[in-house]
Amino acid sequence: MADAVEVVIGLEVHVELKTESKIFCACSTRFGSPPNTQVCPICLGHPGTLPVLNLKALELAVRAALALNCKVARYTKFDRKNYFYPDLPKGYQISQYDAPLAEHGWLEFRVDGRMRTARIRRVHLEEDAGKLMHDEVTGETLVDFNRCGVPLIEVVTEPDLRSPREARAFMEELRAVLQYAEVSDCRMQEGSLRCDANISLRPRGATDLGTKAEIKNLNSFRALEKALEYEVARQTRALERGERLVLETRGWDEGRQVTVPLRTKEEAHDYRYFPEPDLVPMTLDPEWVEQIRRSLPELPSQRMARFQAEYGLPAYDAGVIVASRRLADFFEECVRHYPHPKTVSNWVMGQVLGYLNSRGLEPEELNFEPERLAELLRMVDEGVISVSVAREVFEEAVSTGKSPRALVEEKGLEQLSDTGALAAVVRQVIEEHPSPVRDYRRGKVKALGFLMGQVMKKTAGKANPQLARRLLEEALATEREETP
Repeated sequence: MADAVEVVIGLEVHVELKTESKIFCACSTRFGSPPNTQVCPICLGHPGTLPVLNLKALELAVRAALALNCKVARYTKFDRKNYFYPDLPKGYQISQYDAPLAEHGWLEFRVDGRMRTARIRRVHLEEDAGKLMHDEVTGETLVDFNRCGVPLIEVVTEPDLRSPREARAFMEELRAVLQYAEVSDCRMQEGSLRCDANISLRPRGATDLGTKAEIKNLNSFRALEKALEYEVARQTRALERGERLVLETRGWDEGRQVTVPLRTKEEAHDYRYFPEPDLVPMTLDPEWVEQIRRSLPELPSQRMARFQAEYGLPAYDAGVIVASRRLADFFEECVRHYPHPKTVSNWVMGQVLGYLNSRGLEPEELNFEPERLAELLRMVDEGVISVSVAREVFEEAVSTGKSPRALVEEKGLEQLSDTGALAAVVRQVIEEHPSPVRDYRRGKVKALGFLMGQVMKKTAGKANPQLARRLLEEALATEREETP
């Protein structure tokens, strides 16, 4: 049956905007403060308080909409979305309903080597709710209202995604675009980028949508993909058994790797939307919107094309590097000091990303200047250290903050490149290992690897490998010629 059905996915992505204060009051948006210390009567919804719109939040929302190729509305307004939840102190959320900030956009993304496009239905501005913290030991639930009133945009796609893998690729590209546009830091581990995924199945070739399930609050790319994979399997099994699917909201259980039912899905009328009476409707000046458009920086797709044209990088390398603005900036700055783009690319994708991934860090948390990577690569080119030693130096330089050259000098890691000294070591190895020498002379090329290993062992790994190999081959060839 899997081949007979089509997967249909749409996303609702919540993005915290990079402002210093909340959307309707002056409370700080700083992450990680003690619970309930960044609150005031306005964001706590005390009677008689009035919201005042943060203009920076509006500007960033417009910036995001333009980066996503949306048409920004001339007229827009706020609405009250009414529902009860413990982390929503007013009993309603100030959001947007029938006059959103922007509509009709699109985003291109790459998946499995091919380009796909997903349409953006709308981008609207709203306030965030608080955060519930569940104590599994005591069974108590605590509420932190610090996040209440943090400015959000919600990016709603059309149901254009056709697989969990596509959904993940879309989210990765969306994060990159928003980071480049300097709209949000998009740190999923801090909750500044979260996603609700709507998924349904329908007979292949059909145009009507099937009964959907909404999976709430997915806060990692992996969770998004895994939750959707589970839903595809669950809904497929239900249809095969002839069961009737219901419109519902589900949660993702990370420990069990399953989705679980939360409640039946609300419709728009359940929220009793009406215009927010404490905020006037807005008419946006087209010239102001155009100024924001002109201020947009180079976006990921543009930078990827430039990296291929300007630096000669393969599409894969360029795609990996530009996925993070910090990583792309790091790469370009390093190339300015060490003009060998492919070598830098290899190190960025290998050592730099490997270091970050092994420690669960984001590129923004890398404590290593690109000038220092350039310094390290120059030392390899100059024969001061080998590539293997350079990898070790890189790890320690990032961990300690010391410069690569200082570490090499401090630890005595310089390569042995003295021809006379290496020639003496080579002669000694040949004398001590006559059997591998005979094997090599009889055409067993692998014996050369053993002899090279002995040279490296005698020099504690400091021998310049290119020079040592050349001297070894020359010595073996000379002795062969002199053998009667």
